[in-house]
Amino acid sequence: MTAEVASVASAENEDRPRRIAASLHPADRVFRMGTRGVGVFVLLLVGAIGVFLGLQLIPTVHLYGWHFFTQERWQPGTKTSGISAAVVGTIEVAVIALAVAFPLALSTALYITEIASARARTWLIALVDLMAAVPSIVYGAWGAFELEPHARDLARWLSSYLGFLPIFKVDADPHAAVWEKSRFTSSVFIAGLTVAMMVTPLACAVMRGVFAQAPIGEREASLALGATRWGMIRTVVLPFGRGGIIGGTMLGLGRALGETVAVLLIIAPAFNIKFRILQTGAITVSSLIANFFGEATGGQLKALLAAGFVLFVMTLAVNTVAGIVVTRSRSGSATEI
Repeated sequence: MTAEVASVASAENEDRPRRIAASLHPADRVFRMGTRGVGVFVLLLVGAIGVFLGLQLIPTVHLYGWHFFTQERWQPGTKTSGISAAVVGTIEVAVIALAVAFPLALSTALYITEIASARARTWLIALVDLMAAVPSIVYGAWGAFELEPHARDLARWLSSYLGFLPIFKVDADPHAAVWEKSRFTSSVFIAGLTVAMMVTPLACAVMRGVFAQAPIGEREASLALGATRWGMIRTVVLPFGRGGIIGGTMLGLGRALGETVAVLLIIAPAFNIKFRILQTGAITVSSLIANFFGEATGGQLKALLAAGFVLFVMTLAVNTVAGIVVTRSRSGSATEI
């Protein structure tokens, strides 16, 4: 009996899966510790920036009151400063930029990955990456001196035929023989177009990278079943790249919210809330800080840092929402590989 019990116990022990000790190579261990350290450092750095800016909000609220968030005018000397006009202007510029950049980025990414020849694809990718590396001040100068004269005529045309809509209405007669050009310059519309040119390469690069990873088997199967090229793109590439589309768009939105130099060179500062995007005058949070930071002292400086905290929270919220959406709609979730 004892021998039988021992043989049964040994058989059970043999059937149990062996525990394998996962021992990392020293190089892998160093790499893991290094990447973890960099990630923690970045989180601590972002958190420190947020805490520093948030602390400036306390004396600002004590000095200007909660009207700091609802007041339109920026007059620090009279203690009536507010950032509501700047926040609205920031959102307007970002929305216009995104409305223009999204279709451009999506169509460009699809053309590069699905239509362009191999030779053309190489230099198109290099051109898009080069556009993403151009400094902001170059885009700002291009928008102020080259784009604005043409965009002004476009703004006049929009006001002429769509002026019955409040956002396209301008306090001037667009049909006049000698029309007031100054009414259509330095506007949110022109600033948004300029920022759109800066946002497009970033969004396009992200979308293109995801579209290029769409499974070749799915593509060939769709074409073999008689689908057109557009049908293949619509049923395979776009569902696979949904996460990349959302991620690239949100990345562009974050860039548009924080753009400073290009907006500063184009728009004329105007501290009032208005939803007429074609009319001259506006202000954004970033251009507000750039305009007044050099001469600000004491409470004015703290107010500008508090405005920076508001912009920091806006950008962080956009990136957080983007991360949640991308996580819930991973690229390839609608396809089976």
